[in-house]
Amino acid sequence: MLLRIFLLLTILTQTTLAFGQQQRLANTYHRDAFSLNGYWQYIVDPYENGYYNYRYEPFDQQSQPWASAFFLNSKPKDKTDLIEYDFDKMDSLSVPGDWNSQKENLFYYEGTVWYKKSFDFVKSDATNKVFLYFGAANYKAEVYFNGKKLGTHLGGFTPFQFEISELIKDQENHLILKVDNKRVKEGVPTLNTDWWNYGGITRAVKIIETPETFISKYLIQLAPNDHSIIKGNIQITGTQKANREVTIKIPELAIHQSMNTSDTGFGSFEISSSKIELWSPNTAKLYQVEIIAGKDTITDLIGFRTIKTKGTDILLNNKSIFLKGISIHEESPIRGGRANSMEDAEVLLGHAKSLGCNFVRLAHYPHNEHMIRAADKLGLLVWEEIPVYWTIAWDNEKTYANAQNQIAEVIERDRNRASVIIWSMANETPTSAARNVFLNKLAKFTRAKDNSRLISAALEQKNYKDDPFTRTISDPFAEVVDILSFNQYIGWYDGTIEKCQKINWKITQNKPVIISEFGAGAKFGLHGEKHERWTEEYQEYLYQETLKMLDQIEQLRGVSPWILMDFKSPRRVLPEIQDNFNRKGLISEKGEKKKAFFVLKEYYESKK
Repeated sequence: MLLRIFLLLTILTQTTLAFGQQQRLANTYHRDAFSLNGYWQYIVDPYENGYYNYRYEPFDQQSQPWASAFFLNSKPKDKTDLIEYDFDKMDSLSVPGDWNSQKENLFYYEGTVWYKKSFDFVKSDATNKVFLYFGAANYKAEVYFNGKKLGTHLGGFTPFQFEISELIKDQENHLILKVDNKRVKEGVPTLNTDWWNYGGITRAVKIIETPETFISKYLIQLAPNDHSIIKGNIQITGTQKANREVTIKIPELAIHQSMNTSDTGFGSFEISSSKIELWSPNTAKLYQVEIIAGKDTITDLIGFRTIKTKGTDILLNNKSIFLKGISIHEESPIRGGRANSMEDAEVLLGHAKSLGCNFVRLAHYPHNEHMIRAADKLGLLVWEEIPVYWTIAWDNEKTYANAQNQIAEVIERDRNRASVIIWSMANETPTSAARNVFLNKLAKFTRAKDNSRLISAALEQKNYKDDPFTRTISDPFAEVVDILSFNQYIGWYDGTIEKCQKINWKITQNKPVIISEFGAGAKFGLHGEKHERWTEEYQEYLYQETLKMLDQIEQLRGVSPWILMDFKSPRRVLPEIQDNFNRKGLISEKGEKKKAFFVLKEYYESKK
């Protein structure tokens, strides 16, 4: 009976932490941190022998796990002791990083890899809180610290954390992760995608120490209807959170204002200033903001702007704007593999700036925080999305909970970033009753979580009343979104390029339109006639004709062609052309600009 109770409590605890949903900590980016990046020992475990016993029962759900459980980091007590693994004698992987691009024998591997990091850590104050923070791990991460399971996180592109204040020791701590990137039908994304399934601890890992009472969340932004007012709210967590004095400072605006929190540690404020310089692509003004609550101080760089729609216009700071964009995958332009550094972000967004962009669509999942921070500084507007992609398990409640958690995690991470203007719910999802319920519920949740940004989704276009040359958007989710966005590949998947000259558009919704994808594959350096597939001339011609066609759409307020750079995809197997790369990039994976790059650049120069 006691064993059954123990197992039930264990399962309930793991369910509660299914997505790593402990108290999230605001602004881990600018907090002092102890980095756990570097080399970690690893064990490849395709049969998951370190997780299950021979009867396929999880070790971490047993009252006395066998020493064979990898998360225990067991060592033989004497020469008779049987231990069939030893992390300390294993090879290493660099963290952050994916295993596919680091180890040739793991190039196609999908499954479980165990990671182990040993370290010492001494608190600066015995009463302080200590948090273990992960930028992301793909896809399912089981996290163990000093032999105790902290929880499970699902989703390969959003941050998660656990408090380890009572578990951490001054010496000989060991952190072990079971990371599993197997694709699953009920996952987000599901089984079928068009990008490389990079496995591993793909973003930074760090330890963050805070006072016992600390700033756990804050939102600071421009009032939507008054550009002279900065408003926001702050959440304090800890035993002394009630009636806590909190001070907000913005030195450049001579702002120094204090308030007191409620019994729950929550406080809100409004501050007037006639000197606020608005953030925009032309003037990416960021202010240093300081928040002080007792012993805890947070600093951040925040831009102030508003975003909304009016009829068919997108209004940035109450002025109409045309979004000159490009779609981007999170693949390193420097070394290949999953991008994870500020250098990666600066190269990718630098290419977008050289193209003439004021906008980027970060597809098809939340990118690392470096990208958003760099976009803030460079003045690039950002579309962020979660991987509700193609054929999600719409009727599965756990799938929905996973998607909702992913949008919640990225909103909480990026809620103070001026660059982020669009939360996207999905990409190219087929219409059905279950799908509509799923997306409507997700959009409603997102608006409740953050009503200061716009909602969209990359939809699909269809023939209007069976006319093959008139296109429309008949998706019921088009009535929910703020911006009507859709993908179209006329001239690549849909007929020849000349078909662009015959297409008309019948858009019935009174909303701004963004063409979220169009494009064609071309291998850099392959030249030929403009009607010859895979040549730079074909891609160039398609861009020329597509842009003429899209300019016929009266509500057109932006485009984000597919895609900035060639990227890895196991779907793309054509020898000597694709070689496991999606070739729709305007730039090759080596940084070489194709002819279509300059067509789009010239088009953007004409859009003042």
